[in-house]
Amino acid sequence: MIANLIQLAAEEEQNPLVPPGPELLVGTIAFAIVFFFFWKKLLPNINKVLEERREAIEGGIEKAEAAQTEAASVLEQYKAQLAEARHEAARLRQEAQEQGATLIAEMRAEGQRQREEIVAAGHTQIEADRKAAASALRQDVGKLATDLAGKLVGESLEDHARQSRVIDRFLDELEEKAEAAR
Repeated sequence: MIANLIQLAAEEEQNPLVPPGPELLVGTIAFAIVFFFFWKKLLPNINKVLEERREAIEGGIEKAEAAQTEAASVLEQYKAQLAEARHEAARLRQEAQEQGATLIAEMRAEGQRQREEIVAAGHTQIEADRKAAASALRQDVGKLATDLAGKLVGESLEDHARQSRVIDRFLDELEEKAEAAR
C-alpha cells in the first residue's frame, strides 16, 4: 500500500501550497491539542501575571500620586511658613526700627537736658565768678582809690566804714554813667 501511495503521489502533479489530506488532518489535530493546552494552562497563568503586573503598576502610580500630593501639601506648608517667617521678620525689623528711633529720641532728649544743665551750671559759675571778680575789683579799686585819695589829700583814709562808703558811692556813680552811655 505504501508503494501504491508513493506511486500515486509521483504520478499526480501536486500543488506545493496545498498539503496532502492526511498531513492536513494530523496538523489540525496537533494544532487543536496545542491550542487547548495553551488555552487551559498557559493563558490563565499569563493573564494572572499580566493582571499582577497591571495592579503593581497602578499601585505604584497611586503611591506616586499620593507622594506627589503629600509633597505638594508639604510645599504649601513650607511656603506658608516661609511667608509667615518673612512677615514676622518684617514685623521684628519694624519694631527694632521703632525702638531704635525711640531710643535715639530719648538719648537726644537726655543729651539736650544734660547740655542745658551744663550751660545753666556754666552760667551760674560765670555769674558767681563775675560777682567774685566784681567784689575783688571793688576792694582793689577801693584800696587804690583810698591810697590815691590819701596821697592827694595828704591824710590817711584808713577808716574802713568811711572808706567803704566812699568806694561804693564812687563805683555806683561809674555804673550809672556806664548804663547811661549805653
